[in-house]
Amino acid sequence: MNVIEAPSPNFDARTAPPDVLVLHYTGMETGEGALARLRDPEAKVSSHYLVEEDGRVFRLVPEERRAWHAGRSFWRGVENVNGNSVGIEIVNPGHEFGYRPFPEPQIAAVIELVADIRTRWTIEDRNIVGHSDVAPDRKIDPGELFPWRRLAEAGHGLWAEVPPAPGAPLAEGEEGAGVFALQAGLTRLGYDCAPSGKYDAHTKTVVSAFQRHWRPERFDGVADGETRARLIALLRLGA
Repeated sequence: MNVIEAPSPNFDARTAPPDVLVLHYTGMETGEGALARLRDPEAKVSSHYLVEEDGRVFRLVPEERRAWHAGRSFWRGVENVNGNSVGIEIVNPGHEFGYRPFPEPQIAAVIELVADIRTRWTIEDRNIVGHSDVAPDRKIDPGELFPWRRLAEAGHGLWAEVPPAPGAPLAEGEEGAGVFALQAGLTRLGYDCAPSGKYDAHTKTVVSAFQRHWRPERFDGVADGETRARLIALLRLGA
């Protein structure tokens, strides 16, 4: 694929080969501004790639090096996933500056880029995640408008459709075996959500992150029957 070289000085040595791929949105008013920030040594942030709305792909950091994109993070038992991940920034103003659907040329380029990256590294479908998955207490990107289903249908990532699933919802403040099982399932999928049996504020935040990725029609942090059914289906697929 055609990649535009735009080197950033913001990287250091890896701690492990990449086995996770993290998708972000830039959350800035323009792609030009985002690219400049990711290359600014004073900002101390970067990603391996940036994908513009028109489909142009910029390479900022070699995949063999650690880019500074995820910050404080966790996925499947690994803290600070910068060390074992490839980061892709997708140009979008985000929730602060007018969140909008991702254009077709951009999504096509993201799919092609993800496929290309996976030819060089062993990245399982369950390890293709969003910034909100690895840092749910801090981040909500790439957000509920990102087409995770389409990415999965192209062969990259997990997705599960389930029939209507009845069942009393679980919400903040509840306790018991059902909450414990929910937390255990989220932990098995990859989230930092140690089972306690208490549906606390952190659990609500993690459920909301799960929903933004795998149930984007509703991301209120309430684990209704469909949310729990999708989690079970995803675990059967790949965790």
